[in-house]
Amino acid sequence: MNIGEAAAASGVSAKMIRHYETLGLITPLRRANNYRAYTEQNVAVLRFIRHARDLAFPLSEVKRLLALWQNDGRQSAEVRRIALGHVDALEEKARSLKAVADSLRHLAQSCQGNARPECPILDHMEGKVDASA
Repeated sequence: MNIGEAAAASGVSAKMIRHYETLGLITPLRRANNYRAYTEQNVAVLRFIRHARDLAFPLSEVKRLLALWQNDGRQSAEVRRIALGHVDALEEKARSLKAVADSLRHLAQSCQGNARPECPILDHMEGKVDASA
């Protein structure tokens, strides 16, 4: 199948398929005319990548998970370790985003939101006001 057909079958855009190819995550066949030819196995790999990315795994971890998925001698303990490490990273990011949201909420509460030009939100962005103050 061509790249458009592979994109439709996998749910991955043609642009991302090319990107994954440059990263070495997928290796399509080449026809005599040098056009890419995608197999059902390529589509399965693309679906795997798409699902891993939907779970917010970074590409470096997707590559490791893909290698484990393709290895019949894998140990599920390694997959579990990667998954739980990713959970820890996501939870840390959630804590960080919550702190940012709390700071912005505090700034918004201190803003009068009226017709006057004074604005602690903009002052903070300029470096005049500490969000925690």
